This record gives sequence, C-alpha cells and structure tokens, in this order.
Amino acid sequence: MLTRKSPINCDNVPVKGENLTPEGSGQISSFRYRREEHLKGRKEIREVFGKGKRYGCLGAKLFVLENGLSYNRICFTFSRGFGNAVARNRARRLGREAFRLMKGRLSGGYDLILLVYPESDMALSGRMGQLESLFYKAGLLK
Repeated sequence: MLTRKSPINCDNVPVKGENLTPEGSGQISSFRYRREEHLKGRKEIREVFGKGKRYGCLGAKLFVLENGLSYNRICFTFSRGFGNAVARNRARRLGREAFRLMKGRLSGGYDLILLVYPESDMALSGRMGQLESLFYKAGLLK
C-alpha cells in the first residue's frame, strides 16, 4: 500500500483511493472509477457503436470515439449468448477493475465500449492483457 506524509504528524498515512506517482513527484492520481466515467445514455452508446473506430483482439472488441471531455467514459457490453447473469456480472467486474487500474496510463477524452465475447473463464490478469492490447492498437496508451 502506498502512503504519503500526513501534514499533522509526518507519519506515513494510507490515502484511500489515491496513489503517489512512481517517480515520487508528489502528484496524486486517483484510481477510483467515478460515476462520470460510466457511459450510460442509449443515444451516446449508439453513437459510439455507429461512428466509433473498432479495434479487436481474441475475445473482445473495443469501440472508440472522441467525446470532447478531459476524461474517458467506458461501457462494458456482451455479445448474445454470453452465459448467464452471473458470468456477465463477473466479466463486467473484471473489466471495470482492469480499466480502473489502467486508466492512469490512458489518454483522456474518449468514449469507449468494450464488447466481450464468450470464452473460457478469464482472470483479472488475462482481462488486463486484453485491454492493454486493445488500448495499444487504438493508440490510447501514453
């Protein structure tokens, strides 16, 4: 767990939801997955599907469209026949966690949709590798 100095007693105090940059420059980057980062509106989702650029890899496809904001918004969706509700919710949780951990490395200002296809049970490391590959193809990694 990363810590920073407390202004009161200069002890190392853990900071919930924040992380010091690896260089120790004192800049704080948030690892939270905030509400405004969710892409929810039906109109917005259809626009990304219709006008966005597509990038694919084994088991997933990424749709990317500029949104004019300073941050990215993301939506996780699934192809037809993607298991039951339990499998879809697990895949969604893994995707959100992978995005949350990687979002500090991404360029901002895009609406993203991750379309996941049915495949064998994937762990967090596999989903992170999948997202990293897609973000690299889309040119979103800093």
